[in-house]
Amino acid sequence: MLYFKPARLGSAGLNDKDLKEDRKSCLVFGPCGVGQKALYLNSIFMERRFYIPASNIQRAYKRVAMSKGGFTGKGIFGSIPYLVVEYDNGEHVQCTFKHESHVDMMLAEIQHRFPHIKTMSEAAARKLAEARAAEEARYVKHLSPAAEKSLNELRQAREFLEKRPDLTTRLAAASKARRVDQLTNPAHKWVALAIFCLALAASVYGAYTWLTGSGDYGMYVTLIGLAALFFFASAHVLPTARNNSRAIAAALDRARDDLEAYLRDYPDFPLPARYAHPATLTRMMRSIREGRSETIPEAYEDMKAVLRSLNSGVKVNQTEYDEVVAIKPMFLLENYR
Repeated sequence: MLYFKPARLGSAGLNDKDLKEDRKSCLVFGPCGVGQKALYLNSIFMERRFYIPASNIQRAYKRVAMSKGGFTGKGIFGSIPYLVVEYDNGEHVQCTFKHESHVDMMLAEIQHRFPHIKTMSEAAARKLAEARAAEEARYVKHLSPAAEKSLNELRQAREFLEKRPDLTTRLAAASKARRVDQLTNPAHKWVALAIFCLALAASVYGAYTWLTGSGDYGMYVTLIGLAALFFFASAHVLPTARNNSRAIAAALDRARDDLEAYLRDYPDFPLPARYAHPATLTRMMRSIREGRSETIPEAYEDMKAVLRSLNSGVKVNQTEYDEVVAIKPMFLLENYR
């Protein structure tokens, strides 16, 4: 395996031996990686081209840029996810990802390995605090002993889950991918493959006519063919070894099995492994604190009823939106059973 020494960003660095070992053993998330001692970030052309020691990082958080059709799910690109890393008390770098789930999983791993690194921007943290204050104003002031007992059990279960954010983030990402795959017409992938082949043929023909001078339109054919080729390559529609129904279903099964294995150390966990996510427990706790339920079974059923009622026509705050996006695919896959 070839080793390319990554370039340092910031004032601090690692010695060559530690850097080489850490870089080779880092966990890869898209174009970036998380080592035991540093984060590895991409450049425009190379993956994990730079590194920043974890001790020199203050914040790492997600930013999503929306195109015109991003909020509707339509349009060419929809959304572009970024990882923003703040270091050296003022410097920052922004890394582009293809899959938003890779950013989420990387942030979960950062949170797990480096608790001192904040995984939320200052503006987002401020808005979250305001949302929490508004939410707490809706809470019942005096809960019954049964409600307090249920709330404490749910809080302990959530704390246990939050010790392994990598597992819950992977479950959410795998559930979302499986749900998208179920809603995708299989014929679309083969149409995309056919267009990809046409684009490749057009590119080859355009390059030939351009280089041989047998036509003055070769450059245009090349550019059009390459544009179509790059578009469909980045759209992640083509059937590949990883992007097919069998692989996506297997990834979901592994995520569920890993979480189920982790939950064996917690007797009487209040949720099935397929729904085990901090956001699920948070919404159950909210049901109790707002007085809609008292026991855990009641909170579970109320949470599902509220979740089932939420759709694209219902307006929610950013906190609830993040919760729903994370867990609703899990319940849709199982029809809320």
